[in-house]
Amino acid sequence: MEAAQVIPGYGGVTGWAGLCWQGGRWFRGDDLWVDGEQSHRDVTVVTMLHARHQPGIRVSEERLRPRDVVMVDGLPLTVAARSVCFEARYAPDLRSAVRVFDLAAYNDLVSLEECGEYVTYLNGWTGVPQCREALALAEENVWSPREVDMRLVWRGATGARMRLLCNVPVFDLHGRFVGTPDLLDPVAGIVGEYDGGHHLAGAQRAKDVAREAELRATGLEYVTMLAADHPHTHQFERRLRDCIRRAERRPADERRWTLERPAWWIPTDTVAQRRALTESQRARLLAHRLA
Repeated sequence: MEAAQVIPGYGGVTGWAGLCWQGGRWFRGDDLWVDGEQSHRDVTVVTMLHARHQPGIRVSEERLRPRDVVMVDGLPLTVAARSVCFEARYAPDLRSAVRVFDLAAYNDLVSLEECGEYVTYLNGWTGVPQCREALALAEENVWSPREVDMRLVWRGATGARMRLLCNVPVFDLHGRFVGTPDLLDPVAGIVGEYDGGHHLAGAQRAKDVAREAELRATGLEYVTMLAADHPHTHQFERRLRDCIRRAERRPADERRWTLERPAWWIPTDTVAQRRALTESQRARLLAHRLA
């Protein structure tokens, strides 16, 4: 709100702060580390008019079309597609840029199709090659930032050309719902799960163990990324390769799972599907996103 006051009549808050104001759960601006200490990122405002830089506020003077500015609860913002593309263009690396697209889709702020349409307007802008590359790797059904990391490490370690599926429901051959793993390689028959700190104790741990047992019983192999697994330390990659070898030894007749959904199942895999839900359906099916 303070940053918006420096806008001289025409412009809007953009980037992570604009997405946060619109309800983006994962955009809090607290992902900056300076000398080993967590710090908050500056709020960026974009305006083609002269504005004075202030501590904690950055001013972008990139071209801004009037239709790219919206008012949300009294605050001028750039539209979600522009805010997402801004973050992806200026992200420090490709992984961070992919995270932006995935996590904006988490709260249905923008679809990948909408971002793709907006990118066509940005030819020649700073960071557009990275933005396009990240968009090609993005998914609309990720539930946490570390799931993005796991998917990208998995792709890099295996050279996977087959798309890894994010949070898809798995059923047994009788149509009974078994579970929704973080990641699934449907060709190799491997489930990938990320276990953060809250997965290590209490009711959540018991729930995770029970779900793993049920998924394994259908013939799926299991690999887990832990909170301590840094993308550059390769612990997860070693576990993944061991898991792939186990999956390759499984006979085909042990595959007792399917992705075919019963007629009564309501899909929530894409932004478009989630936007089409009724209010009661959103409250019931998207409770984990709205919390």
